Amino acid sequence: MRRKKRPNIVLLGVDSLRADHMSCYGYPRLTTPHLDRFAQEGTLFENTYSAHIPTTSAYGSMLTGMDVFSTQVVALRHKGPLRPEVQTLPEILREAGYDTSCVGFTGNPSSRGFDTYLDYAGWGSWNTGRSPKAQNLNEKAIPELDRLASGKKPFFLFLRHMDPHAPYLPPEPYERMFYGGNECDPKNRSMKPVMDFKPFRDFFVSWMPPGITDKDYVIAQYDGAIAYMDACIQTLFTALNARGILDETIVAFNADHGETLYDHECWFDHHGIYDQTLHVPLILRYPPKVAAGKRVRGYNQHKDLVPTLLELAEVETDIAFDGASVMDMARGEAASHTSEFYITECTWMRKHGWRTPEWKLIVALEPDFHFKPMVELYNLIEDPGENNNLADTHGDVVTLLKGRMDAFINKREQETGLPNPIYHQGDWHGHKGIGPFQSSQQAYDTLHIGDPNQAAKLQAESRK
Repeated sequence: MRRKKRPNIVLLGVDSLRADHMSCYGYPRLTTPHLDRFAQEGTLFENTYSAHIPTTSAYGSMLTGMDVFSTQVVALRHKGPLRPEVQTLPEILREAGYDTSCVGFTGNPSSRGFDTYLDYAGWGSWNTGRSPKAQNLNEKAIPELDRLASGKKPFFLFLRHMDPHAPYLPPEPYERMFYGGNECDPKNRSMKPVMDFKPFRDFFVSWMPPGITDKDYVIAQYDGAIAYMDACIQTLFTALNARGILDETIVAFNADHGETLYDHECWFDHHGIYDQTLHVPLILRYPPKVAAGKRVRGYNQHKDLVPTLLELAEVETDIAFDGASVMDMARGEAASHTSEFYITECTWMRKHGWRTPEWKLIVALEPDFHFKPMVELYNLIEDPGENNNLADTHGDVVTLLKGRMDAFINKREQETGLPNPIYHQGDWHGHKGIGPFQSSQQAYDTLHIGDPNQAAKLQAESRK
């Protein structure tokens, strides 16, 4: 008797997508009508967290089922490859007979193991005009989908979307979909602190409108980029359906991390381990095994994704993952996975912390370029926006949470026989020979992104 073909897997990994800016997660703007319908056809997980910020470490967990102790990948600019002892999802699936393809994630340490890599234009600037990132992805992804679907093997297709990652330059009509004002109103001063932040100013000038004054316009561009991506993703769903393989394909929608926008003075980026960056979407669709129209409130993390996909695909492995399949929650067999967990960030700052349903502890391992305190403590129930730092008045809670965090670190180091990688990052910021910053002023004066020459030219043009 011929063995039944395994299901195909399509994983949509979206860069910089906040769950709370999707309408299916309660956002008042209708940013994701197509993904809302997709969620109604599958199961949406309300409390999925990216424990290890940013992209490289997040995908390191998302594509291995492991945490940073196992992967040793904790920084954006991770030096060297992923540990060879850690298998990636494409490597596991290749052994199970899958043909694997990756669109838009070539060369990253966490993207190891795909049979085929394809790239697309996923960036942009004010000079080059509106940026059709998601359509550029489709133009590579759909021909690759045709090739994979016509083959005899089941396939794994990973699509790394760069909407709504900055620069936020959605094509028309998405630019004005959520904004009807004057983005250069001289009476509006909300963008002054953003443009006064020297480390990022040149980057912002390279893609924001010359003379921009209104922060709400920039946030509307982020939301417009989500809506544009949502429409382009519907094209992918339509393509799967037209080929008659949608219902026999496991489709997972996830994000590597969120975005801080105007929050916490981490201007329009994804550093900081506040919940705007940690809370990400997770939606699964696979009619044979995933219930339609269900919402799951239990906690889960990126490390749970690989075990979940392998369970749904009935692919067995003897790997001892750090994560576990979320299908026990989806079936109502478990209320939640671990609800308090270790968090790290090594993008533009180097910090770690401990999150519980009630409390968030953030401990800086070196001074940061925002001049923030070395210890932050937030009550997530009374202050979900994390705006009132209680570290000075609740020293007992700081001590308690730090004790739990340190105990977890010691446990994981003993279990893996490996050090906590956040402690050993050297020139994590990309400036050779500097090492850890000794002061916030040093960090502020050293870190910089963007082209100052292009920025000066655009600033001059805005004054004509």
